[in-house]
Amino acid sequence: MAFDIEETLARIPERSLKADAIKATGLENTGDFISMGVADMSFKPPCVVLDVLTNEIKQGFFGYYGGKNNYKAALKNWMKQMHSWEPKSEWIHTAHGLVAAIGTALRAYTSKGDGIILFSPVYHSFKKIIQANERNPVECPMNLTEGKYYLDLGRLEGMLTGKEKMIIFCSPHNPGGRIWSLEIQRELAYFCKKHNLLLIIDEIHNDLVFPKNKHVTFPLAAEGLFDNFILMTSTTKTFNIAGGLMGNVIIPNTKLGIQFSKANMATGESPNRFGMIMGERAMEEGQPWLKNLMEYIDENRNIFDHKINSIPLVRSIRLEATYLAWVDFSKLEEDESSIMKKLVSDAKIIANPGSSFGLGGDKFVRFNLATSKELVQEASERIRSIFEN
Repeated sequence: MAFDIEETLARIPERSLKADAIKATGLENTGDFISMGVADMSFKPPCVVLDVLTNEIKQGFFGYYGGKNNYKAALKNWMKQMHSWEPKSEWIHTAHGLVAAIGTALRAYTSKGDGIILFSPVYHSFKKIIQANERNPVECPMNLTEGKYYLDLGRLEGMLTGKEKMIIFCSPHNPGGRIWSLEIQRELAYFCKKHNLLLIIDEIHNDLVFPKNKHVTFPLAAEGLFDNFILMTSTTKTFNIAGGLMGNVIIPNTKLGIQFSKANMATGESPNRFGMIMGERAMEEGQPWLKNLMEYIDENRNIFDHKINSIPLVRSIRLEATYLAWVDFSKLEEDESSIMKKLVSDAKIIANPGSSFGLGGDKFVRFNLATSKELVQEASERIRSIFEN
């Protein structure tokens, strides 16, 4: 079944992070702004998701969630169909979103002062949750070669002090849009095994893959080699239901699973009823919508890359997955504050400064492409008009 994704555009509501980001500029005429910062989409979720939520509201029961077995069955089938790997039901835990799940994992498996390794630049909430839990982020910058990021495990090995206990790995990569191959992930598994490091894999973007590309879920790479890992996934990014605050924590290692359950119980593990119900239905019937979505965002990616790459000294990294463009302004003779000021004040675009993603991110900017073609064209033209000279 074909869907007209553009027909599902939603108005940005007042009570949203997107609206807050525009208000935070302190500027007038905010109606002219294009919101390309916060990483949620401008599209409504699939009709089947809206329908199931509407039915729940009409029913009028807003109590505690039950029925996890149905949800787990939907997740197992989704992972098997989409990622060629099926977890066992007893491996599946739930959490109030994946950042919260990482916080729980930090408390379950590490102690205050332990080193937590990140391959930077990377999703800024990782570093924030590490610091909030009084652990030490250890940033290992990746190598950017011909528009692709590569892990530098040799550099990381030289950085180790013995205090590092965990690696948090983003797959596909945010903000670089890189899909990690089976071989690269096996190298990472070997590295973690050699140095006795627990590996947390955040695969929240695992379904948001462009046509002709294929995400490799980490358990396929680790099979028969390494089980000291925790896989985190969610429907929230895939189907634009992040307000449902839920995530999947998949732990094949029994001992690690018991430790996570204890830490999860310490903060209350009862999941968001509406997030679980929406997620279950999305996994059951949302695949056709997702296919159309990624075909649409692929067109946005092509429009944006063509326009941005026509600007001298500016380059848009070619995404393999996610809807978050990563643009390199580093060859311009301007500092990041000047670049961001022009984007906000002159172009009227809200985007994310690269320095917030850690080492190696300075003078890059992240732009959200999950909106209408019209706005992507307008935004890329505004950027071109300001920076072409």
